[in-house]
Amino acid sequence: MTGFARVAGIVQDIAWTWELRSVNGRSLELRFRLPNGWDSQEAAFRDLAGKALKRGNVTANLTIKHQTETRLELDTVALERVLKIATDLHHRIPGSQPPAPAALLALPGVLCQTQAEPNEEKAATAAVLSGFAAALSDLVRARHSEGDRITTILRRQVDEIASLCALAAAQAAGQPAAQRARMLENLQTLLRETPNLSEERIAQEVAILASRSDVREEIDRLVSHVEAAHQLFAEAVNIGRKLDFLMQEFNREANTLCSKSASAELTSTGLKLKAAIEQLREQVQNIE
Repeated sequence: MTGFARVAGIVQDIAWTWELRSVNGRSLELRFRLPNGWDSQEAAFRDLAGKALKRGNVTANLTIKHQTETRLELDTVALERVLKIATDLHHRIPGSQPPAPAALLALPGVLCQTQAEPNEEKAATAAVLSGFAAALSDLVRARHSEGDRITTILRRQVDEIASLCALAAAQAAGQPAAQRARMLENLQTLLRETPNLSEERIAQEVAILASRSDVREEIDRLVSHVEAAHQLFAEAVNIGRKLDFLMQEFNREANTLCSKSASAELTSTGLKLKAAIEQLREQVQNIE
């Protein structure tokens, strides 16, 4: 299932943003892009995602920014040290200017960037975890909305398969009798040329060939698969893998129907049936 979610927040001077993207996948694959220092939290994020999602390729991107990154603090120890050195040089060099404050502040180590306090980092961790849970909820809702739209498409495709099954049943109704009559005619010609063949044996072979051309069993199974699909749609919870298996059964019966077909019209319907099943299979890949 595809979907997108974005959740952001600020804790004291730490701003965080989650962006979650989901695309179709046969299983659940999670990819996390975390800032430095947040790798230790990935296990907790994966645990939450595994409980909320079952299928899809999901990318989770976390951005962390310190609102006071440009705030500088004075290192008084370093300042005293460089001030003493600069003053000593001023006294040693006649006519030199006394140390200028701006020049002293520009020296490395005198000013340093403020680091987040441990309490701030701890509060941010809890907020980011909560934000990830909220982003997951938004992503699930987005995927459910897409699922509702896909369900309408799936029902229409299953109805098309049901219509093709009914058409195939009508076209195949007289196929065994027609096959039997055609084979008997051919065998009668063969008997005239080879009179030593046992008529009983010939009748057995005709019956076997006729039964092999009977596609009623395949059509009955296709109809039962259509009913099973509608039942799964009604369940609407974690049905993706069940539908995957059902698609294999649909394909198996459609292939057998085509191989048993003895008429051009039934073969044509069987090919349309296979195309409709393939379209349904492609959509089923989107279902969780």
